[in-house]
Parts: sequence; structure tokens; C-alpha cells
Amino acid sequence: MTISLEGRRFAAVTDVVAGEVGTETVFTYHENDGTVWAEYAGGAIRRGHLVGTRDGDRLDFRYVQLNSDGLTSSGHCVSEIAVLDDGRVRLHETWWWESRPGSGTSVVEELPGG
Repeated sequence: MTISLEGRRFAAVTDVVAGEVGTETVFTYHENDGTVWAEYAGGAIRRGHLVGTRDGDRLDFRYVQLNSDGLTSSGHCVSEIAVLDDGRVRLHETWWWESRPGSGTSVVEELPGG
């Protein structure tokens, strides 16, 4: 059974090294017919958006964001979907900046209560 990401809210498990997303950044995901998108904000991020595709348990998307210093940046991310024992969703992310040097991995988990 495929778990829908529609309306699910996520946050990073830890602050992301080499990135700007932190534990205070909240993502709200949407999906429809293989297309995924999300908006996010919080912590060092004033506003961010991502858009891409879903194939099974794999997400492939581009992101663009505005940080608290007023700087924009963009990148590419591939995520693998996992389901935790309590039914919440976890995303294992591999990402790289396209607007500047740097790359990394991160984990975001669905917030309790969605």
C-alpha cells in the first residue's frame, strides 16, 4: 500500500550540516498523481518551496528558498520514504545545492498528529 504524503507535516530530526534547514523548519507536503510539492518555513528559512515527482517510495525534486538574511538558494534532492513503527513517515534525503557549492544528507520525520 502506498502512503500518501498529502497534508503531512515534517521537520528535520537534527539541524542539517551544510544546509539551512533546521529542527524549527516545518514542511507541508502535497501530492497528486505522481507530482509532489511542499512549502516550508521556520528557523533560518523565511520561505521555501519544492516541486518534483514521486515514483513508489522515491521522491525527486528541486527546491528554492529564501533565508533569514534575505538570500535565495536552490538545489536538488532525492528522498526515500520509510514508515516508522508508530505509522509516521520518515524521509531519508540526499541533497545538493545547485546555486552554490555543497551537499549532504538529512532526515525529516512527520510531526506527531500529522
